Amino acid sequence: MCSKLSLLRLPRMVVEEEEEEAPASERKYEHLEDLPGVGPATAQKLRELGFHTVESLATATIRELEPAGIGEKKAFEVIRAARSSLSVSFIRADELLKMRQSVLRLTTGSKGIDEILGGGLETQTITEFYGEYGSGKSQLCHQMCVNVQLPPEKGGLGGGALYVDTENTFRTERIVQMAQHLGLNPEEVVKNVIFAEAYTSDHQMFLLENADKIIKENNIRLIVVDSLTSHFRSEYLGREMLAERQQKLNKHMHRLIRLARAFNAVAIVTNQVMAKPDVFFGDAVHPVGGHIVAHTSHTRVYLRKSARGPIRIARLVSSPYLPEGERVFKVTENGVEDLSEEDQQQGRR
Repeated sequence: MCSKLSLLRLPRMVVEEEEEEAPASERKYEHLEDLPGVGPATAQKLRELGFHTVESLATATIRELEPAGIGEKKAFEVIRAARSSLSVSFIRADELLKMRQSVLRLTTGSKGIDEILGGGLETQTITEFYGEYGSGKSQLCHQMCVNVQLPPEKGGLGGGALYVDTENTFRTERIVQMAQHLGLNPEEVVKNVIFAEAYTSDHQMFLLENADKIIKENNIRLIVVDSLTSHFRSEYLGREMLAERQQKLNKHMHRLIRLARAFNAVAIVTNQVMAKPDVFFGDAVHPVGGHIVAHTSHTRVYLRKSARGPIRIARLVSSPYLPEGERVFKVTENGVEDLSEEDQQQGRR
């Protein structure tokens, strides 16, 4: 009789254990040490590799954790636990449609550019601006650093900006000018822009690999790399070094998209251009970086100067769901603006 009772009770005990264990798998982990199997020593090694947050571990690969002395099986368990906090799983398209509502948009300051971009720059994706010198790439990046601090009802994201500068083009004076025009406190705006200058391509990659903690602690909602290809282009010369350059660029951009998705941030890269002398018809200007940059950038915008004054032309070249389009804007002391009626009338003359 006792054996029958115990057999009858067994399934219930198993169910109770499963019910107790279920919440543990759905637990939200705050710090690396909270993850099962990660002690203080392992956490320190992970931080030295650039994994400062649970979000960064969730998008890591098993091979990337090997230098920390973590075995393949343990690495798999750690990554799986980190991913359970981010709900990385298979979902239906209708569920994805609801999740897409969490994607936010950041205004560029120009209604025309916002229009061709579907309402502004998307979070969780990479937007690439490419064009010749003086076409307005860095000016747009400066404007985004100010706009991201606006409240959502004004087209901002209510957060800070992380600016990685590779060409020494970042100027705080320009940020102050743009902030004053928008009626923001320049001192507060400058405080919310985290700046880092990259001196080499390896240094540039290192900055992004160790940026997750800075992003989380400073509520960063915009990540700017200006420019993406400058150091890579100057350091990797000749066809014999092309493969290595492209591999590093690929890794660098994938790190950027991981950060953008983990922290629901806008990611912007600017890109240099090259001329193709063998092109006789159409535009002979093409962005640097080849197919690697083209495939990883979700939205590509080509900027070029017009024949007169501060007028610039923005053309949407590539987007996963938006049609190609072209709009005219201007760069003034106030920042990025739409053309006034007077500007439009002068253009018709």
